[in-house]
Amino acid sequence: MIKWLLVVGWLVLFGVANAQDTAIIFENQQIILPEAIVHNNLDYLSILKRIKNDTSFYKAFRNLHIINYTAYNDISILNKAGGIQASWSSKTRQLRDSGCRTMKIVNETTTGDFFDKKGDYNYLTGEMYASIFLTKGKICGENNIVTGRAFNTSGKSGIQKHKEQLKMLFFNPGKKIPGIPFIGDKLDLYDDRAHKLYDYRLTFIDYKGSFAYVFSIKPKTDLGLFSKDDIVVDEMTTWFDYKTLEVLARNYVLSYNAGAYNFHVNMEAEMTRVGNLLVPQVLRYKGDFGVLFKKKERGAFTATLFDFKP
Repeated sequence: MIKWLLVVGWLVLFGVANAQDTAIIFENQQIILPEAIVHNNLDYLSILKRIKNDTSFYKAFRNLHIINYTAYNDISILNKAGGIQASWSSKTRQLRDSGCRTMKIVNETTTGDFFDKKGDYNYLTGEMYASIFLTKGKICGENNIVTGRAFNTSGKSGIQKHKEQLKMLFFNPGKKIPGIPFIGDKLDLYDDRAHKLYDYRLTFIDYKGSFAYVFSIKPKTDLGLFSKDDIVVDEMTTWFDYKTLEVLARNYVLSYNAGAYNFHVNMEAEMTRVGNLLVPQVLRYKGDFGVLFKKKERGAFTATLFDFKP
């Protein structure tokens, strides 16, 4: 432990950027590491494996199902010029009691055609947001277990299939998504094709008074014109707690245009702790997506969560 603290202290004081980078091979992929990580007996191979198979990001959102919290919800549907076409802003309070949770709308403001006459969402952005943060009625028997829980588009079609694909994009960026024409396989950041397109870098920094590993994935700068057509992830950076390797924050930018299916998504997520639970604290999203024969949708939202109580 003392050796570890000395290594971290040295990196913070003198800067990782001043150390010579070292390229190592991890599961047939080249990863760039600071020399200090490689030569100070840190188990970077285990760290990289944990990062690749991370489930803490998804679990943080599952943890919301078992606690009380308050949220400010701001969702906007944008027109081509970037103006607000429809919106919904609200303050909600989730209450959990006797294994069940309910949600109360404390106040709300709606503009445009955000909802239809029946009170249902007119836009997929609203549907997606609601499936993550909002509930209707009483929901019982939930838990925060993620083991064995996988997203699946099998048997789904239409809006339900698109929602499942968006959840995969949201919770598992960098993994294959079935059913998206021309794109699904290109989202896999860990196959043999991807390592020819992207640079992978692991380092660690001082993060809000503690230490964190930072794992970044960016397209290579020397790609040819045709190789650039295979790029879907413009940038993904994730901060991991250096002790638990849980996700502390994640930023990513994804984009692709295949004619029949196109999107551009920018998301930032920040986590916090409630007791021993990791939960999302702020989530910012702006993106657009279009499917052949359907009107392109442009949306943005910010979720601000607080007043957590187990």
